[in-house]
Amino acid sequence: MWTFENPPLDYFRQEYGFTPSAEWLQRLRLAALRLPNCSASFVSASGLVMSNHHCARESATAVSRAGEDLLTTGFYAQRAEDERRVPDLYVDELVSLRDVTQEVTAATAGQSGVDLLAARDRKVQEIGERESRVTNLRCDVTALYKGGRYSLYCYRRYSDVRLVFVPEKAIGYFGGDPDNFTYPRYDLDVSFFRVYDEAGRPLHPDAYLPWSDAGVRDGDAVFVIGNPGSTSRLATVAQLEYRRDLQYPNLVRLLEGRGRILADYMRQHPETRPRLVNDYFEIQNALKAYVGELKGLRTPALMGRKVAFERNFRNAVLANPALASLYGGLWDQIADLRRQIAQIAPTLNALNQGGILRSKTLGTALAIVRYGEAGAGAGAGASDSALKERRAEIMRDVIDPGLDAPVLAAQLEDAARLLGPSDPWVAEALGGRSPREAAQAIVSGSAIPDTVRRVALLARPGDLATGTDPAIRLMRDLLPRLRQVAGKSRQLAQQEEARGAELARAFFAVYGTAIAPDATFTLRIADGVVKGYDYNGTRAPVFTTFYGLYERHFSNPGDEAWELPPRWQTPPAGFDLRTPLDMVMTNDIIGGNSGSPVVDKSGRLVGLIFDGNIESLPADFIYTAETARAVAVHSVGILTALRDVYGARRILDELRPPAKR
Repeated sequence: MWTFENPPLDYFRQEYGFTPSAEWLQRLRLAALRLPNCSASFVSASGLVMSNHHCARESATAVSRAGEDLLTTGFYAQRAEDERRVPDLYVDELVSLRDVTQEVTAATAGQSGVDLLAARDRKVQEIGERESRVTNLRCDVTALYKGGRYSLYCYRRYSDVRLVFVPEKAIGYFGGDPDNFTYPRYDLDVSFFRVYDEAGRPLHPDAYLPWSDAGVRDGDAVFVIGNPGSTSRLATVAQLEYRRDLQYPNLVRLLEGRGRILADYMRQHPETRPRLVNDYFEIQNALKAYVGELKGLRTPALMGRKVAFERNFRNAVLANPALASLYGGLWDQIADLRRQIAQIAPTLNALNQGGILRSKTLGTALAIVRYGEAGAGAGAGASDSALKERRAEIMRDVIDPGLDAPVLAAQLEDAARLLGPSDPWVAEALGGRSPREAAQAIVSGSAIPDTVRRVALLARPGDLATGTDPAIRLMRDLLPRLRQVAGKSRQLAQQEEARGAELARAFFAVYGTAIAPDATFTLRIADGVVKGYDYNGTRAPVFTTFYGLYERHFSNPGDEAWELPPRWQTPPAGFDLRTPLDMVMTNDIIGGNSGSPVVDKSGRLVGLIFDGNIESLPADFIYTAETARAVAVHSVGILTALRDVYGARRILDELRPPAKR
């Protein structure tokens, strides 16, 4: 995941016989875009933007009118006036970048530990605000190599973004959760938007990616231009072992249990499925991701590489007296901090009340207790506006008692496992009952699930300190302990971050830019080749075709994961089922790369990233190219679908102007 300020030109020349010119790099940088949660790119001279279907789901819902469900039915604007502006959506274009390491490090000279972090954060904010005023752009300072280098990225933001095309969810998310993080795939995971200028006219961007009619062949070099979200490849072995032995096993257990609860509840109450199914898919998606990464952490060959790299890095530091005196003890210090974090993690996990995996009754009760403290008197320091905002947030949650009770039961089981049944708070919560009985009594006995009774509670903040509501009483007794352990956790995390910032300086002193920095949801160029791989005793094809799409559909009758939309169920006359639909390549991607364009050496668009295979999930901590693959929609498959299934002539004419057809 190379940065645009330090592209490895010599490596590209040696590996692919190709040295990108400055003009090539600039055109790709200006054509690339960043959505709030994904990547995208300009693909026409009239501001047409391409990204993934799954990056446009919220947009399709946001522009659906009364009686419409565009996420299900899909949308195509046949005329310019039919394009629908998406509220609150924007795209950012990286228009300038420069190194500001010297300015940041000068502000932290002589500092260490938490003081270094505070000085760094002040200077980073100051530079960003100053440059934003000077350039009239949105400028941010990004730490690369965990602070080994700092880059100033300035973006031009476009806020008038209109939906042009999104296919039906059934084809954009074909295969559903079962096919997520797998390959072979058969997804048309694509969407199109258009950017308009301040005068309300289609934007004419400085650069866009011309479309390739031919696509690519097996073995071709390709480049992914996008915004990978985050990786932790510079994490120490001690930090990775903590994930492997404690953090991820606990997360997997949590996700598996909550997934079962949601599945059982939807099965028993089918009417709740539309409301809960997205939460269920979110849990299953996270579960696959964590299980895949945990498998990588438990793979001796992969962890062996990390151990060997750390040993070589550490030896290089110790061999240099100047570096050794500054940084030689950092690995041991980080390992000690991880041991301390591991000691308090069970208590923090047991007492924490946040997230969709926790009881909303207890979570809301905790917010009400804090609200009561803030409003107890003038000395509390909370303004009327802040209290009003807290109150609105507390009233926003709708609680389903039938679902919340089994979630709370699982939460109490976790607390008893982590803290022991004799722990004072666990004993108070259970009250001699089973977790299931206790949870049912707490949820049914609390006023919080009932919004009317919740309003009454908030009307008397002074009574919250002595009230007998079971959920509020439990949270009132829990809060001091939670604050103590959360404060200790924050303190340890800050100390670890400070050591990490120092270690980053050592890393850059040893390796410079020869190794790419961790992902930071900023623009990168990832190199690779189109290539299949071995799996399950067979060979994954480089390309899948529309033949495979129909095979999956007809081989899984009645299963909604592979149910094709009506317009797809009978191929139109002349539709060539041999056309490539999806493909795999060795490029290094991670979450955030969704919607990234794939280009060939000429800079022509040949594909659209939408996923990685299951073997790529350890990529958060290590990149390998043996079997890990990026998965993309093929450029020819997109054109074929637009032409033969959707009749999207207006889009086709932009992607392939008539004179060139």
